[in-house]
Formats: sequence, C-alpha cells, structure tokens
Amino acid sequence: MNQSTTLRTPFRLLGRLALWQQILIGLALGIATGLLFKEKALILAPIGTLFLNAIKMLIVPLVFVSLVAGITSMQDSAKLGRISIKTIVIYLITTAFAVSIGLLFGALFSPGEGMNMVASTTTEAKQAPSLVSILVGLVPSNPVTAFAEGNILQIIVFAIALGVSMNLVGERAAPAVRLFDGLAETFYKLTDLVMRVAPFGVFALTAGVVGSHGAEVLLPLAGVIGVIYMASIAHVLLVYGGLLGLVGRLSPLRFLQGIAPALAVAFSTSSSSGTLPVSIECARKNLGISEGVAGFVLPVGATINMDGTAIYQGVLALFIAQAFGIDLSAGQYLMIILTATLASIGTAGIPGAGLIMLGLVLTAAGLPLEGVALIAGIDRILDMARTTVNVAGDLMTTTLVGRSENELDRDIYDSVNKK
Repeated sequence: MNQSTTLRTPFRLLGRLALWQQILIGLALGIATGLLFKEKALILAPIGTLFLNAIKMLIVPLVFVSLVAGITSMQDSAKLGRISIKTIVIYLITTAFAVSIGLLFGALFSPGEGMNMVASTTTEAKQAPSLVSILVGLVPSNPVTAFAEGNILQIIVFAIALGVSMNLVGERAAPAVRLFDGLAETFYKLTDLVMRVAPFGVFALTAGVVGSHGAEVLLPLAGVIGVIYMASIAHVLLVYGGLLGLVGRLSPLRFLQGIAPALAVAFSTSSSSGTLPVSIECARKNLGISEGVAGFVLPVGATINMDGTAIYQGVLALFIAQAFGIDLSAGQYLMIILTATLASIGTAGIPGAGLIMLGLVLTAAGLPLEGVALIAGIDRILDMARTTVNVAGDLMTTTLVGRSENELDRDIYDSVNKK
C-alpha cells in the first residue's frame, strides 16, 4: 500500500504539470535514455510509432470537419459577404508570404545542415509535379478517393466548396451545419486526448533518435528557435508593416503601439482564442475600428489565420529536409507553400494543432514524419512566437478591412500613443 502510493506519486506530480512541461520532461528523459542505452533504446520504437500513427489518424478528418465548420460559421449578407472575401484573401496572401519567409530563412541559415539523419520508415517524395498538374489536381474527381488516399489539397478544396454551398442553401442546411459543428468539437477533443500521450510518444521517439544518431542530433535545435523567431519578426515588420503603410496608408508604428497589450497576452498565454477579448479591446479603443468589423474579422482570424504556424511549417519543413539530407525540388517547395497556405484555414486553435499540421505538410512534401519528434520538446517556445504573429496578423487584417470599409476612426488610430 505504502509502496504503491510511493510509485503513484511521480505520476500525480506529472499530471499536475502543463502539457508543454510534460513534453519537455519526456524529451529530456528520451535524450538521457538514448545517450545511456544507445541502440538498445530502439526497443521503444513501437510506442513512438503508435504516437505517429495517432497523429496521422487525425490529419484528414480534423482538416475536413474544422474547415467546413469554419466556413459555415460565417454569416451571409451583402456586407458580411464582402468583408468575408476581403478577410480570407488577406489571410491567404499573408500566409503564403509567411511560408515563403519561413522557407527563405530556413534556406539562408540551414539549421538542419550536417545532421545526416536516416528515416526509419521510407516516405518517398512524390515526383515534382508541374504547376498545371497541381492546379488541375486541386479539384477531386472522386472525394471518397481523395479521403482514402489522403490527398490533402483535394480534401481542403472539397471542404471549402462544401462549406460555401451549405451557406448558400441556408436554413435547410442547418442540421448539416450543426452536425459539422459537433464533429469539429469532437475532433478537437480527440486531438486533445492524443496530445495527452504526447510526452510518452516524444520520449520514445527521442530515445530512438538519440540512441541511433547520438547527442549531436540535438545541437541544431537552438538554431531552429532562433531562425523561427527572426523569421517571425521579419514577417511582422516587413509584410504587416508594408501592407499597412502601402495599402492602408497607416502608420505601422502606431499600429504596433496600439496592439502591444494583445501581443503581450498572446506571447505569455500562447493562445489566440484566449487573447481574443484583448484583441477586440485594442482594435476598438486603440485602433478606432468599429465594433462590427472587429467582432467579425477577429474571431474569423482566430480560426483561419495562422501566419505564425505557416512560418513554423516553412522553417521546419526545410530543417527536416536538411536533417535527413533530402534535396527539395521546385515542385516540393510549391507543394509546401500550397499545403501550408490552404491548411492554415483548417488549423484549430488548440494545443498540438501546429504539430498535426506540420505532419500534414511533411506528408504532402514526402518528408519523414520522424522529424516531428525533434521539435516536439521545444514546441512551446515556438508556440509563443507563432501565436504572437497570428494575433498581430488578425489585428492587421482587421485594420485593413476596417479602413477599406470606412469603419476606422483615424483620430483614434493616430492618437494611439496614450496607452
């Protein structure tokens, strides 16, 4: 009795820690186990494989139902329809820039160069497709086949088309809308359940990786963090600042002053949804945006705008390719940009979603999923940066839309100095 209580105590203490802390402990224990037992640590490989399979299991259904639920949550009217189009176009454009910046910084600094890792499972990269074949292949001739084959781009296009059609049908599609809302919540919960075992999966995967390759495999992780943070800062200053200055004719400095409280909350909580009340407050009181525009664009952004995650995916896709010695073709680069951009709409604002979407991008580009284990332990640190970029992007888009709809008070915006 006394002994069993003693054995249960560490697990109770572990259960009280935040998930990211548990993952860090799993990573540290995996490193220690790999260094200590070397090749013998490979006995843990089946546990890591189970965790990878669970992530793969979630990719297709989570993207599909969350996309449909996100599209159908947008109410339809003349003005809202116009605002929706502007909002989605801006989000998609900035996300494409974000992936490209991530890839550029990954190529410039090459954080995975020289790691010389070998994938334990063969994930063959697809032949570099032509631009025409990619565009033609976006629309599935048979959606069921797309689901069975895990063709992510076709699934995303089908989900968007289905969501838009449900909105056009109106009241008669209400039962289907409620069904997808329920399914989305269910898959969010399933994602949460899978992420609860992430510390064990990361422990097993890391032990195997370190046991096979040695401690030198961990050295580039500090470089990855630095590259992602630099890319994030560059994206906020150049892309967001550029759009505000050139398109909106607004001061980027005033904008950054006005959104500072929201950025502070985003960085400390790593939650776009948790930051939403502060974001709306900043938009209305500091930037002078109307309640209607702020109340619509910001919640949509919390659902579909994931520029920070796109930067993360771009850098890490290249990092993993470099780590495994894979030279990406032009077609694979294009596949990463397309997949990460479209998948940003389906990225749920829940813990672990970034890792799952990274798995999606790696799958689409034919890169080894084992690379996920390398960054799972530092994911919380990366999450702070990407959430901050996401919230800044939400507020930038809200500002541009408010400006274009004449629902931004310049007097308030220009006097944002106060607090």
